[in-house]
Amino acid sequence: MIFDRLGVLTDEVSQNVTEAFDWAVSNGLKHVEIRMVNGKNIADFSDEELDQLLFEVEKRGLYISAIASPIFKCALDLSRAVASGDMFGQKEESVENHFMKLERVFEICKKLKADKIRIFSFWREENPSLYEAEIIEHLRKAARIAGEKGILLLLENENACNGGYASEVASFVRQVDSPNLKVLWDPGNEAYGGKSAFPEGYNQVRGLIGHVHLKDAFIDENGLSKCVPIGEGSVPFIDQLQALKHDGYEGLFTIETHYIPEGGTAKEGTQMTLEGLQKILGIECEK
Repeated sequence: MIFDRLGVLTDEVSQNVTEAFDWAVSNGLKHVEIRMVNGKNIADFSDEELDQLLFEVEKRGLYISAIASPIFKCALDLSRAVASGDMFGQKEESVENHFMKLERVFEICKKLKADKIRIFSFWREENPSLYEAEIIEHLRKAARIAGEKGILLLLENENACNGGYASEVASFVRQVDSPNLKVLWDPGNEAYGGKSAFPEGYNQVRGLIGHVHLKDAFIDENGLSKCVPIGEGSVPFIDQLQALKHDGYEGLFTIETHYIPEGGTAKEGTQMTLEGLQKILGIECEK
């Protein structure tokens, strides 16, 4: 059952991490991913802050499944404009700075008793294919270091990055060809980018997946991308989840809603997504 492997990205519930932990426990979730706490990125936490975080996690019977880091959300070349035109709140840092930050994130991962780190594929270039060799070189170096640390890197399909879609992250992971780099498959991101998440997107990443994020999205009549609770977007989740089960996927699932109802809160949006998932799983069980 998916619910035996289901967790949540804590700041999708609340920036107050203990509130997020309590919500996870009250809804029967098993694990959490950490990205932001009180507006501070997990990559910037001190050892003392990490110790307190782990204490709060473990006293509730949860565990930390992955570090949702910002690693490689940076430009390949700071002198060149990125295609997205949006740095998503990230400072303008060089690739070299991100490799230094990655060393600290490895330490953080170990300290929090996790074994997976989410990474990206650099801010999207106007023509990513021109820089593919450079991207692969950096990812291969990161995967080699991760292998020495005993940690799995998860490359997410993120529209603002060079690995924006399933076909691209799949190609990168295949070319790196390391057991320490797998795809973090987010079918909602695929839909948000205007692509078909299933079966087309999934068929690209099948067999390469190390982790799954759960959100739903669609393109509205004005051509705008919107995240919505699971079941209200264009991702055919019943088919997607059945395919993952059929293909023997034994990894984890994490809710990453990216949806706040009008006049509501992040927690309410995440609750709606969880309830949408529960409804779909009920339909799936009846089939």
